[in-house]
Amino acid sequence: MIKKEIESLLKSFLMESGYEYDFVVEVPEEQFGDFSTNIALVGAKYFKKPPRDVAKYFVEKLSGHPMFDDITIAGPGFINFRVSKTFYIDFLDNFLRNPSGIWRFKNKGKIILEYGSANPTGPLTVGHGRQVVIGDVLGNILKYIGYDVTKEMYLNDAGRQIKLLAKSVWARYNQLLGYDEPIPEDGYRGEYVIDIAKLVIKDHNDRFFKVWNDEIEEIFKGYALREITKMFDTTLENIGAQFDNVFSEKSLIDDGTVNEILNILKEKDLVYENEGALWLKVSLFVNDNDKVLIKSDGSYTYFLTDIAYHYRKFKRGYDIAIDIFGSDHHGHIPRMYGAIKALGIPEEFLVFVLHQFVTLKRGNEIVKMSTRAGEFVTLDELINEVGKDATRYFFVMVDVNTHLNFDLELAKAQTNDNPVYYLQYAHARISSLFENAQSKGLKFELLNNLELLQADSELRLIKLISSFDDILERVREKLSPHYLADYLEELAGAFHKYYAEHKIVDVDNPELTNARLNLAFGVKIILSEGLKLLGVNAPEKM
Repeated sequence: MIKKEIESLLKSFLMESGYEYDFVVEVPEEQFGDFSTNIALVGAKYFKKPPRDVAKYFVEKLSGHPMFDDITIAGPGFINFRVSKTFYIDFLDNFLRNPSGIWRFKNKGKIILEYGSANPTGPLTVGHGRQVVIGDVLGNILKYIGYDVTKEMYLNDAGRQIKLLAKSVWARYNQLLGYDEPIPEDGYRGEYVIDIAKLVIKDHNDRFFKVWNDEIEEIFKGYALREITKMFDTTLENIGAQFDNVFSEKSLIDDGTVNEILNILKEKDLVYENEGALWLKVSLFVNDNDKVLIKSDGSYTYFLTDIAYHYRKFKRGYDIAIDIFGSDHHGHIPRMYGAIKALGIPEEFLVFVLHQFVTLKRGNEIVKMSTRAGEFVTLDELINEVGKDATRYFFVMVDVNTHLNFDLELAKAQTNDNPVYYLQYAHARISSLFENAQSKGLKFELLNNLELLQADSELRLIKLISSFDDILERVREKLSPHYLADYLEELAGAFHKYYAEHKIVDVDNPELTNARLNLAFGVKIILSEGLKLLGVNAPEKM
């Protein structure tokens, strides 16, 4: 918030000068001030003056402004600002009066956020889990700062994998009835496949015993999809992630969208046949090889249905489509940009977020959990061991581009080394301050005595509170929720330090107590809002 005020002031004086260019306002090392800008360094080529001379122009314009106690020029031309105590106190007053309205977030357009999209061929794994939580949190934050967000899962319910699953269930069905039908070579062997086969037997007895055709395949597909999507729903509820919509890949074939895409590309002469397959001229648009749309056996590639899906997203009226994939999908990106260019869709419509994968560790040992669901670790299994809050927080606490080492023992620890515990304890500790004050007969009065907040540690907490919107905008810019986690840990750390160094509830000084409780209340609001965006509980007691 304060950072934006400084940016706004600088932009107004830049406009007066007749120039327009990009610059940054950032938080420097503490000894240099509260905020710093490179506006003079960038502007030297526009003003045709040395950076320090350009800096003097802005310093003179800002001289005497009540927001600042001090403005200095440093090094080659950085401008450093120290914000006045009065301005910090005024900010806290305004924030406490209207915590949600002070940020002035505007309506920014419609975003469709696709994540968690998986073949419905088995339980959601830990790998799926990180993607689901990253997407859920990004969706929460984008909505909070003014976007109209749709969280959508793309259900890959067409193609070879679903056929393999149906055949695997049928094989287990026959085995349960006494015939040793082999599971397909690339089929699915988890215990859940047997559970689905038992349901078929319950409903149909031996009707499909040793009998397999297209009609029966559709029946087994139906059972498998229903049961696995139920599993998905249960797991998503356990992790606290809800989608606004689930979009079926198969529906794109059934409603004619795939054929519409093929007709558009044929009319533009962007496809050709080779060795019995139909290819898209991807190489006309990006530095990549041409790709197959329809295989020589007549079946559609995943690429074709994905093109149809993104075409449908565009036609549904979204301004931006954000796709969150695992890093193993990096090869899919160039071809998709080629495809949307071929369809005449603006390249900026589509944005990709690639996340790295997860290794489960117990201390220094890599964990290989056995599971009845197959040779992988299910997300439910992880939630059962460490809890929803720790699972969600650990999945987003490091940059999406960084491999996550998920320490199971740390996630369960009730110590300050566990960042989840550290944050939740800060929130609960603030709640206990109000209980303590009430038990001692001290009445809390909102907004009163704020002028008594003069200590550097108090001003630092106000400065951190004021940075909340800047952090959320950083998440939007970089599309990684770890910036919010880092910020909340910094805020909690500053508060824990403040709590240790100052007597917050002091019966001998009720006015200062009230001022400090107001500050603590402001910190609590931000911790609560931040944890809510992360989907983590903010307990009143621990």
